[in-house]
Amino acid sequence: MTQLQSTRAANRWPWFVAAVAFVALVGAAGFRAAPSVLIEPLHAEFGWSTSTISAAVSVNLVLYGLISPFAAALMERFGMRRVVACALLLVSAGSGLTVFMDASWQLLLLWGVCVGVGTGSMALTFVATVTNRWFVRHQGLVSGVLTAAGAAGQLVFLPVIAALAEDHGWRPASLSVSFAALAVVPLVVIALRDRPEDVGTTALGATPEDAPPPAAHPGRAATRAVTVLRQAVRVPTFWLLAGGFAICGASTNGLIGTHFVPAAHEHGMPVTTAAGLLALVGLFDVVGTVLSGWLTDRVDPRYLLGAYYTLRGASLIVLPSLFAPTTEPPMWAFIVFYGLDWVATVPPTVALTRRVFGADGPIVFGWVFAAHQVGAAVAATGAGFIHDHHGGYGPAWYTAGALCAVAAVMSLRIGSQRRAAAAPGLS
Repeated sequence: MTQLQSTRAANRWPWFVAAVAFVALVGAAGFRAAPSVLIEPLHAEFGWSTSTISAAVSVNLVLYGLISPFAAALMERFGMRRVVACALLLVSAGSGLTVFMDASWQLLLLWGVCVGVGTGSMALTFVATVTNRWFVRHQGLVSGVLTAAGAAGQLVFLPVIAALAEDHGWRPASLSVSFAALAVVPLVVIALRDRPEDVGTTALGATPEDAPPPAAHPGRAATRAVTVLRQAVRVPTFWLLAGGFAICGASTNGLIGTHFVPAAHEHGMPVTTAAGLLALVGLFDVVGTVLSGWLTDRVDPRYLLGAYYTLRGASLIVLPSLFAPTTEPPMWAFIVFYGLDWVATVPPTVALTRRVFGADGPIVFGWVFAAHQVGAAVAATGAGFIHDHHGGYGPAWYTAGALCAVAAVMSLRIGSQRRAAAAPGLS
């Protein structure tokens, strides 16, 4: 094999691993689409209140975030392949077993705990781990593409789940999520590779000095995750990133992802139409997140975050006036605009954690992402409470819009943390 052929073969491996990771993330994304279209069917069959069902979603969202930093450490200990395969099996079991439930505590256990731990074990820390290990060049672009995998999964599953729930009930819809997660497991076991050196290559664009330093406490995942957190909280940038990302979670997964469909239905819009609109958010999210990754390689990530949060807040404040039985042009404009902004915040946030915290970046991002999911859980439960006690979601939309303005200010404040940004990694 010539030197050129060897180089080309080495360059293909990172892209191959990224492709497998993309498929795995899509396979796990089915559950992310499920709650918004299953709230009404569960309420109709069991009589559970919106706040009760939202509480199960909140448990899922919290665990989805809190497990992430430990999952990143487990990937250092046991490898991505084992952790991701086990996570997909847990998602499949948690979603599939819901067909047998007859009490709300079972919903909390299955939707909340089982699926929360499973999805959290391969959340955005998985994205950060893949990009950090396999890419030096194009890190922003790859993190954008992999982040968009969740939106792609939503795009694939949401209309299917909505149609199944309406025509055949919520059980076939839940089983479809279970089978989708299970189907990806063989691909992960056979094709996913943990590190470039496992296949005799290097990260894309790497030079010898780009080799990451050895991880501290590689054999003790829990200790590693907690130690990194204890060191990270001393850096002011960590709090600005975590606070902004908490608001990000509240204004996306927690509010829109959980309550958009029932809110639109209350204004006379058919559930399948509302679900189709939310799926379109996923479509434009793919475009927006990939574009954000491309921009992150070229523009200061702090300014990108400030712009994203400002625009998102403005769109949420306008949303209550757009709900109607039919989809008018202003609602289409919201879907396009909001979709482009949905998780565009992820690539610049990953870039900032990598810049500030070096080799500990994936685990620090796991803790930042935990804040994202705590914010999402608070919003999911809070919006359900607002709905049950005020008869509508109006105050929830306005509160989220105002919080986005706070997140924009926090993101721009990161610019004053120059000493922290120049600090070495925490390992």
